[in-house]
Amino acid sequence: MGTLGRAGLAAAAGRARTLGMEGERPASQALSSGLPAGGADGDSPGDGAPLPGSSGSSTLLQAEVLDLDEDEDDLEVFSKDASLMDMNSFSPMMPTSPLSMINQVKFEDEPDLKDLFITVDEPESHVTTVETFITYRIVTKTSRGEFDSSEFEVRRRYQDFLWLKGKLEEAHPTLIIPPLPEKFIVKGMVERFNDDFIETRRKALQKFLNRIADHPTLTFNEDFKVFLTAQTWELSSHKKQGPGLLSRMGQTVRAVALSMRGVKSRPEEFMEMNNFIEMFSQKINLIDKISQRIYKEEREYFDEMKEYGPVHILWSATEEDLVDTLKGVASCIDRCCKATEKRMSGLSEALLPVVHEYVLYSEMLMGVMKRRDQIQAELDSKVEALTSKKADTDLCLATWESFLTSQTDLHLEEASEDKP
Repeated sequence: MGTLGRAGLAAAAGRARTLGMEGERPASQALSSGLPAGGADGDSPGDGAPLPGSSGSSTLLQAEVLDLDEDEDDLEVFSKDASLMDMNSFSPMMPTSPLSMINQVKFEDEPDLKDLFITVDEPESHVTTVETFITYRIVTKTSRGEFDSSEFEVRRRYQDFLWLKGKLEEAHPTLIIPPLPEKFIVKGMVERFNDDFIETRRKALQKFLNRIADHPTLTFNEDFKVFLTAQTWELSSHKKQGPGLLSRMGQTVRAVALSMRGVKSRPEEFMEMNNFIEMFSQKINLIDKISQRIYKEEREYFDEMKEYGPVHILWSATEEDLVDTLKGVASCIDRCCKATEKRMSGLSEALLPVVHEYVLYSEMLMGVMKRRDQIQAELDSKVEALTSKKADTDLCLATWESFLTSQTDLHLEEASEDKP
């Protein structure tokens, strides 16, 4: 352990002893005055538990702190709370247990604080002669030096998020890009964008951007920076700077050709990984379908059961002998409805989104494996082409050497014949 770590632990142990002495004074004063140590009302703070700041707590705290020196020789810690520097007076901010003391130490290799905050809010509906779409306000606050300002505010639509996802996949084909929410296009839906749909998508889009911001590599992508800072017309201009239509079509055709060709010799570790992802994708998709079916059946059961309560109430008005019984049944049905609604709320908020997010991530993983296979197939194709060209070159060299040898022999024969 370094000098700083030993000094920090020694100081913490000394402060713990001082804290124990400070805690003993109120207890001794209370005993001398005939009052319980817990206070004037005679109640102790716990059943046999030591007082905060008591010598028992001090001894336990000192033992916990000193154990750090025995377990980790290379641990260097320092206090984050300035209140630890002043131990002359008891303060609520002062640690009174070993855990509170240990929680205030920091490892030297702890990562830096977050420097990029993104918020997605204020959805707006836009109606044109061609289409209807929703835009979202994106507010970015940052302290990074590569940004021209500390705060940006732009508006983006769903297609812009799709563009960003595509650019990230293009720039980092082997990284796992966070999944985007699906379009949720439902046939026969009267109102395409209701409030619940918009709020669900807003939360998912904000989660998507913050996951990119927290990624150690994706957060520094140039297209991500443009997405967060450029105005609408600047983003449109930036999109046009990419490859043209013919170039993109050529890339697509080449990717399809490589995928059809397949990989000749995939490494074993990637074979195992691919098999695991496929199996996981099948199982999580099955779980997602079952969960959706359970929720649908619960919804139908709830809608049907809601109608039974009022029916029994009306029935009780016509049956004087069964009034109490029918009202009791109606009350029981009402409680069942509330319990079912609570269970449905838990399914829709805690289970269904999480399971479906695993489905989206499994699709992203399969996409990453496909792109890896395309890269390997392209490499294998180039290696084969290089090997073929090398063979052709060797054949040409061998032919040229044979030609030179034959010409040399011919000249030697002619020279020998010309001699007298």
